[in-house]
Amino acid sequence: MNIIVAGGDGFCGWPTALYLSKQGHDVSIIDNLVRRKYDDELRSNSITPIASLEERVQKWKELTGNEIRTYEGDLNHYDFLKEVLKREKPEAFVHFAEQRSAPYSMIDREHAIYTQVNNVVGTLNVLYGIKEVVPDCHLIKLGTMGEYGTPNIPIEEGYLEVEHKGRKDVLPYPKQPGSFYHLSKVHDSHNIMFTCKIWGIRATDLNQGIVYGLDTDETQMDPVLANRLDYDGVFGTALNRFIIQSTIGHDLTVYGEGGQTRGFLNIRDTVRCIEIAAENPADKGEFRVFNQFTEEFTVLDLANKVQKVAKEEGYTIDVAHLENPRVELENHFYEAVNTKLRDLGLEPHLLTDEVIREILKTVVNHKDRVIKENVLPNVTWK
Repeated sequence: MNIIVAGGDGFCGWPTALYLSKQGHDVSIIDNLVRRKYDDELRSNSITPIASLEERVQKWKELTGNEIRTYEGDLNHYDFLKEVLKREKPEAFVHFAEQRSAPYSMIDREHAIYTQVNNVVGTLNVLYGIKEVVPDCHLIKLGTMGEYGTPNIPIEEGYLEVEHKGRKDVLPYPKQPGSFYHLSKVHDSHNIMFTCKIWGIRATDLNQGIVYGLDTDETQMDPVLANRLDYDGVFGTALNRFIIQSTIGHDLTVYGEGGQTRGFLNIRDTVRCIEIAAENPADKGEFRVFNQFTEEFTVLDLANKVQKVAKEEGYTIDVAHLENPRVELENHFYEAVNTKLRDLGLEPHLLTDEVIREILKTVVNHKDRVIKENVLPNVTWK
């Protein structure tokens, strides 16, 4: 299958591109490389050294004989996108190419506007490009479980059967996003659903949980193929941040009481979910939603798991409760359905002590790269 991975230089996109290529798909990457520029802006870095995209794809070709073509450009530039679609004629378009950080979107007015314009306009361009150039192409769009918020009823996969005043209907599940970033994802979902209805676009919205982990079999083949690992208060997710804090002797910084519950999945399952969606495409005119996560944990659960493994590895650290910089419920009901991907063959990699230990050992090898002042939050919702 000919597959474009937009955002293929990023934390999820890069291992996805390699995995799909290894499975025999003809893969190309679109990326404007802006994720690397965010590091410069925030005076941060990946704890793992990251080669240039050019070096990465060249090493991949040397090791496997598989070529991954790259196009440096922005989805907000429609002429560029349209030209790539004409050249590649993809059967599937995997869309990771969005600003993905909730804290980044909450820094100030400029970052909120940038996030929404970049994400919403870029996705609209992709939809128009598919309509005008490759109308049978299957859009595989990375959404987020954060679109749903934390409702006091179970979270279904995209849709909810509602009975109201004696009548029933199946409607899009109500959204309660928690940041300007999450709002941009909701806008994307609405736009994709609308274009499926009016143009016959085929689309799968993968409402992904929080991704943890570092390596896949492919990124482990050579140091040049290494994936990035973020730890700062803007792009670092809780589990990865806790692991890095533990290796530098820093308290594990739990926001508030730590009762916030979310869905999580291993990066190895991210790449497999993309493959499943690509090989089982949505029907023409169908907007389907898969909840892409494998387990649910509270933030405090994660801190306790890391504390245990770190102690076994010789790092004794405490759990510290910080004032929550976000506006969110800290203790709440959370129950989400995630059966569709499992029914199509997903066999989850679960969060074990050994998974945490593997990440921790990689971090130890590179902990001299940690910029210590970045491990605390510096963005507030208010």
